[in-house]
Amino acid sequence: MIPICKHCQKSKVNRPRGLCWSCYYTPGVKDMYPSTSKYARRGEGNFTGNAPVAPTPTTAAPGTIEKLMVLAERARNRQALWHPLDAQYDGDPRPLAAAGYERAMAG
Repeated sequence: MIPICKHCQKSKVNRPRGLCWSCYYTPGVKDMYPSTSKYARRGEGNFTGNAPVAPTPTTAAPGTIEKLMVLAERARNRQALWHPLDAQYDGDPRPLAAAGYERAMAG
């Protein structure tokens, strides 16, 4: 039995994801079908493209549970994992200074 394309249901499958050549290279169609590869990336942070920077930096120091929770939340929200002003060490004043600067600009 020869498998047929999951999208058009007409042509033979000859590309990944169970698609034919035409459907695989049609914009937007490939994104509708998940990868069938056992090596494919899966999970929260699996998206492509440029992610927007998180709206505020975090004061959590690298390697802490708090920082890991912030990173997981950013991945769920499809945001960039690292903000340029995230704390780089415990007690880093840059995130707090950025928050004060943003409040001053808004007020």
